[in-house]
Order: sequence, then structure tokens, then C-alpha cells
Amino acid sequence: MTQLPETNALALELTDGWLRIWFDRPDSRNALSEEMAGELVAVLEVVRDDRAVRGISLRGRGGVFCAGGDLKAFREIGAAGKEARSMAESVSHSAARLFRLIDTAPQVTLALIEGAAMAGGFGVACACDVVVATADARFSLTETRIGLTPAQIAPYVLRRLGTATGRRLMLLASQLDGKEAARLGLVDELAEDGDGLAAIESRIRTRVFGCAPGAVAATKEVIGAAAHLDHAELASLAAKRFAECMVSEEGREGIASFLERRKPAWVPDRKQES
Repeated sequence: MTQLPETNALALELTDGWLRIWFDRPDSRNALSEEMAGELVAVLEVVRDDRAVRGISLRGRGGVFCAGGDLKAFREIGAAGKEARSMAESVSHSAARLFRLIDTAPQVTLALIEGAAMAGGFGVACACDVVVATADARFSLTETRIGLTPAQIAPYVLRRLGTATGRRLMLLASQLDGKEAARLGLVDELAEDGDGLAAIESRIRTRVFGCAPGAVAATKEVIGAAAHLDHAELASLAAKRFAECMVSEEGREGIASFLERRKPAWVPDRKQES
């Protein structure tokens, strides 16, 4: 099993193949500081090739998911004189790397949202595979209201919500609660409270563990490639990944388990796990 890095702004829980990443800056409403973003990048890079890590949950301590970027740090950049522009571009490039890592993680990624998911926090949710929120969670793309642009998260917002809805939310900095976010397709499932989030996480975790980790990784690669490859290139990539899965130990085990009417080897024995 991968050795996770030491973190200060994140709390990590790796148990039985599931990694829970807690944003752990409740005093600042879990704003995405440079330290937090850097630690999240490091964690995602470390587990990227570890198929023993089957899924990743992102959640915020203190009843808040993530209030977006660290505005105190942004103010310091804005006051940095001639260096301000290059510093701001560097921060934006770092954010692009973070959202890309979340989006392309070979594991299933799950955002568990209560309280606020604003700006960059909204973007984190859009980059995840599955989003679960409490009915009273609050969502907003607040950037234009404070003179900024949701630049690096825009592609993920548009992909998740569609062009018309994504444009409207980004341009008007509209606010949504969990129920409206679910109606628009941002949120996949609603929970009543924090305990409900944990219960849904457990159910999704069971479904994830029923799927082969290598096949999940290959599927996410094909899904990601579908957005930018032409038909012939995508067909070639899909054929390669299908063939690799078919002849792999995992593929042979999956087909054999189906024909033999038994669980495949990657499904945990719940008795042993508990």
C-alpha cells in the first residue's frame, strides 16, 4: 500500500482501500490555500498508480466543504507590484494542475458537500465523478462578484452543467441550495445531514468495490479522451484499452466469476473487512 505524505491542511484516512481526504482548515472555511492545494496535489499523485486505493472521498471539516480560494493570499498577490501578474498566473496554473488531477484520477472520486461549496470548491465538486450534498448546502461561483474569473474551473463547470446553465451561473454568480443543485445536475444525490452523507458514501463505496479497479481506470481514461480525440483516435484508444482489459488477469477473473456464478476476487469479504 502506498505511503501517504504528511499533511497539515488535510486530514487523511486510508482504510480498507478507500481514501478519505478532509479539508482541515475550518477556521478559514476550508479555503483552498496554497498549502492545501499543494498537499492535495501530492496526495493525488502518490495514489494515482495504486490500484489498491479504489475510491477517494473529499469532504470538509467543520460542516463546510470549501469556500473557494484564499482571498487573503489573493490580496497579497494583488499588492505585489510588478510581480503580481506572474504570481497570479503561477497560482492559476497550479489550480489547473489540481483540478486536472482530480478529474483524471484513476479511482472513483466522490465529493461529500455540506455547508458552502463556493468558487474553487464548486470547481472541485464539478471535477469529481460523483457529488453528494445535503439539501441545505450552498453553491455559488462567486468570482465575478469580486472582480475575478472562474478561469480554470470553467471547463469542468460547463461539462457538468452544460453550456447554457454553466454560463449563467458563472456570469451572474448565482447562488444555489442543494435541492436546486440536484435539479440542475450538479448534485447526484441528496442527504438530510452529515450522517446521511456518510451513509450514502458507504453505499457508493460498496458499489465501487464491486467494480474491477483496472477496468475503472481504463474507463475513466476513455471517458476523458472522448472530449478531445477524433472518432478514429478514440476508436483506436478504446480498442486498445478493451483488449488490455480482456487479456488481463483482472478481465479473465471477471469473466470466470460471472460464468461460475461467484464474486470476483476484487470484491472484499465483508466479514474479514469488519
